[in-house]
Amino acid sequence: MGKTDKCTQIVKEDERVISPFTRVPYYPLVIKRGYGAMVEDTDGNQYIDLLSSASALNTGHSHEKVVEAIIEQVREFIHYTPAYMYHEPLVKLAKEIIKITPGDCAQKVAFGLSGSDANDGMIKLARAYTGRSKIISFIGAYHGSTYGALSLSAISLNMRKKIGPFVPEIYHIPYPDCYRCTFGKEEKSCNMECLKHLELAFNHYIPAEEVAAVIIEPIAGDIGLVVPPKKYVEKLYDLCKKNGILFVTDEVQQGFGRTGKWFGIENFEVVPDIVVMGKSIASGMPLSAIVARKEIMDSCDAPAHLFTMGGNPVSCKAALATIEIIKDQKLLEHTRQLGEYVKQRFNEMKTKYEIIGDVRGLGLSIGVDLIKDTQTKERAREAAAKICYRCWEKGVIITFFGNSVLRIQPPLVIKKEQMDKALNIIEESIQEYIKGNIPDEVLEVAKGW
Repeated sequence: MGKTDKCTQIVKEDERVISPFTRVPYYPLVIKRGYGAMVEDTDGNQYIDLLSSASALNTGHSHEKVVEAIIEQVREFIHYTPAYMYHEPLVKLAKEIIKITPGDCAQKVAFGLSGSDANDGMIKLARAYTGRSKIISFIGAYHGSTYGALSLSAISLNMRKKIGPFVPEIYHIPYPDCYRCTFGKEEKSCNMECLKHLELAFNHYIPAEEVAAVIIEPIAGDIGLVVPPKKYVEKLYDLCKKNGILFVTDEVQQGFGRTGKWFGIENFEVVPDIVVMGKSIASGMPLSAIVARKEIMDSCDAPAHLFTMGGNPVSCKAALATIEIIKDQKLLEHTRQLGEYVKQRFNEMKTKYEIIGDVRGLGLSIGVDLIKDTQTKERAREAAAKICYRCWEKGVIITFFGNSVLRIQPPLVIKKEQMDKALNIIEESIQEYIKGNIPDEVLEVAKGW
């Protein structure tokens, strides 16, 4: 990496005028431009992007078709609120989303601005449709920052301190993490204790007939890209069906091709009642959507969930281009194939470096769990922070979450050659950490989750 004088100056100015509760810092990277899987900072340094703007740029940076769609729409009109009037891009996009959403759950769509507001809308719909009040979510879940989405989330005390009370009647159960089982079980001795925890709750303090919905991330993203066992998802789904509870999948991080399928839940072969999506839906433009059967989507009356800027036609055109790109460039197949290769490379590193405890994921949503000890599986937060910082110094954008998990979520358009170069840099950075060549000073900058 070359000089960072301009970046450093902008970061200093940012600290004076931007509230600190809006950012989780990793390193002083100031974006100037992006193209494909590459990013350039204000000093002209170039980076391979393995973050995709928090998995929001599956088609890469400034894809030509997305740019053309945005310009074409802006020249016609930028916005007129669908809260009162109509526009064609909204209808076209709704039809396309219904086509790609799994099963018969997709009949109607509601658009918003972010995954957070979509999860708020899900709470409203679930309660209105079922006439029930309670919602089940998971410990370690992150569903967003608006009050409803934050109430569903259970990942960070700093997200909850000093700002309660939260939306009532939301309960959290353990997520099925087979690497760090809450109940101390190994896979061979597992008796679905995590699911029995919910059954126990139904028997003692949460009446199942009062539960409107269970919402699950098909991969628990911000806790560290934890992939649940297929049999767990199937049994949870059956439990919901048995008790008339809506099964909701939050696809904000894993949707639109990230796992090698349009939506993460398709990897588990169950059909959700409600699908929540955002982030990559419009390749960086603000847009979210809730998709469900007609009777669910018609259960609330206007104006229960509408936004002046929701369903913006510019964002809708960007989303239509996004769907076209994923289809035309066969990005689902590319994601599956490259994802398997990336996991193979990390598993090879795992045999060489004891600091790598687990490699997991689907498609190009891969977590590399760093540990201090192979027996205790204690999280190596300092190692994760230092390695990410060194990768940035060497030209790779990578972050960590879950206190120890390297987040590998590049744009789906990334080429194998670019991925190989990035993987080589990650391995070099791991080697430098093990040798003690990354100074403690970087921890003053690389805070992370």
